[in-house]
Amino acid sequence: MLTLEEKQAIVEEVSTEAVKAQSAIAAEYSGLTVGDMTTLRANARQAGIYLRVVKNTLARRALADTEFDCMRDSLVGPLILAFSPEEPAAAARVLTDFAKENDKLVIKVVALKGKLLEAADAERLAKMPTKDESISMLMAVMKAPIEKLARTLAEPNNKLARTLAAVRDQKQAA
Repeated sequence: MLTLEEKQAIVEEVSTEAVKAQSAIAAEYSGLTVGDMTTLRANARQAGIYLRVVKNTLARRALADTEFDCMRDSLVGPLILAFSPEEPAAAARVLTDFAKENDKLVIKVVALKGKLLEAADAERLAKMPTKDESISMLMAVMKAPIEKLARTLAEPNNKLARTLAAVRDQKQAA
């Protein structure tokens, strides 16, 4: 049994993480072994995700004044909360990958920037590119026109060089 101070500390901790988070996921974990939970926690820690098993009443209180207040009514049953502070898709990526290997982990609630999504949207959210991948794609799009301009400007000189080389080869062959 938790004391009042411990409950308040848990609510404060979860609320602090929720305020910093861009996305949140609640998943049912009943049936997972201790080893499975340890693996899940290690994967989450490695990805920079806050993962916590919290009683639903404490979770509702913690989410009350945050963007994720929309999740409150959906918190039913034994749930583990995952908050993704830096990349919105990180929590979805870790939990969906883990759920593929362990069918006992079932994603129940997904929220992104204060909007409640369908549980099936976790798969789509997990496929979103990371921040680095997004920057890389943007840079490739920005770089393409410049490269094409450089190739276009260099082509007359290249064509002249190829023509002169062909004339030279033709004179040497004769």
